[in-house]
Amino acid sequence: MTKLAIYPGTFDPLTNGHLDIIRRSKNMFQKVIIAVANSASKKPMYSLEQRKEMINLALNENKSDFSNVECVTFSNLLATFARDLGARVIIRGLRVVSDFEYELQMGYANASLNDQLDTIYFMPTLENAFISSSIVRSIIEHDGHFSHLVPRSIHDYIMNLQVKK
Repeated sequence: MTKLAIYPGTFDPLTNGHLDIIRRSKNMFQKVIIAVANSASKKPMYSLEQRKEMINLALNENKSDFSNVECVTFSNLLATFARDLGARVIIRGLRVVSDFEYELQMGYANASLNDQLDTIYFMPTLENAFISSSIVRSIIEHDGHFSHLVPRSIHDYIMNLQVKK
């Protein structure tokens, strides 16, 4: 069994689809690192600190289920970050064909920078196949109902942020 895998992303915000991939991958590896990318170029809705806090809230909802999962932030190249941690596996999710084209390029790029790195792709479960962070953000921006798309703790966190605005 490979000891360590990294699940990188912006997680802006973490969705039930992301959580599904985390649940499935944590059973395949001794440790899974959820690596929240700074990704300022993507202009995230939530700060790096808020995204990390939301993930930790979701993990703490079922702490015993996620005892081998840890959340960290990073702002360097993923291939370098993985090398620094001694990780040899990257976890990614694929929802649609366009995801595959992008992820294939990224997987090859990461492998060219770190030849010890492999990427494993998870398809979401059918119930989560349509969920993306961008869809959730759009619903939030338009004051729509999104509680069925994110973990309860993240929904509550976001709603609390909306009240403070």
